[in-house]
Amino acid sequence: MITTPNHQTEQDRSTSTKTKAIQTRYDYHQLMQQLVELGKKLCCPHFMVDDIDRPVVLKLLAYFLRDEAVAPAEGIDLHKGILLTGPIGCGKTAIMHLMKRLSPESYQPKIISCRQVSFEFSRIGHDIISLHTNRAFFPYTSVPRVHCYDDLGLEQVLNYWGNSCNVMGEILLSRYDLMISNKMITHVTTNLNSAELENKYGNRLRSRMRAMFNLLSYDPASRDKRK
Repeated sequence: MITTPNHQTEQDRSTSTKTKAIQTRYDYHQLMQQLVELGKKLCCPHFMVDDIDRPVVLKLLAYFLRDEAVAPAEGIDLHKGILLTGPIGCGKTAIMHLMKRLSPESYQPKIISCRQVSFEFSRIGHDIISLHTNRAFFPYTSVPRVHCYDDLGLEQVLNYWGNSCNVMGEILLSRYDLMISNKMITHVTTNLNSAELENKYGNRLRSRMRAMFNLLSYDPASRDKRK
């Protein structure tokens, strides 16, 4: 059992006051403390949530707990996925792994490296797109699997038998179609900004991203947690 410290930072008090003003069954101050303890176990012994990161983490908690009271108040649409951006090393991948532990089972994302997807394309070809789209359902059901594509934009455009493909662009476009038809949810982490995403994947995908994702951004001043 994780105990809650008696002292609170200014951000803690702000979070507690904000969420207590809304009727919710969750204690977000305690959840922040539990998240820190989980991070120390799974990520590193010195894991912490900096004050500058708390607004983003609060939104992520509301989303992954499927809190229908707090999420709308935070501008979060529970029918969309998460597009999490921020500077290199700010902790995007780590926080998504922690949020996975808090999610209801059917919403727990499978976290997939975009670089690994591109390498798999070079090995098995266009079948990799099918594996991530029309075959990304729980067995014998029409329930789609939630995928989180980590470090979008860092993958290479590789060839399969001389044919090149922007494989992540194709996967995301297909998962957009499946969001419309089957409510398939997709998450993405990236260091790229909107202009860089458009330059790499085209305006067609960028326009669909607005419908696919809640855009959450770490503050540019968020520290590099790897140092």
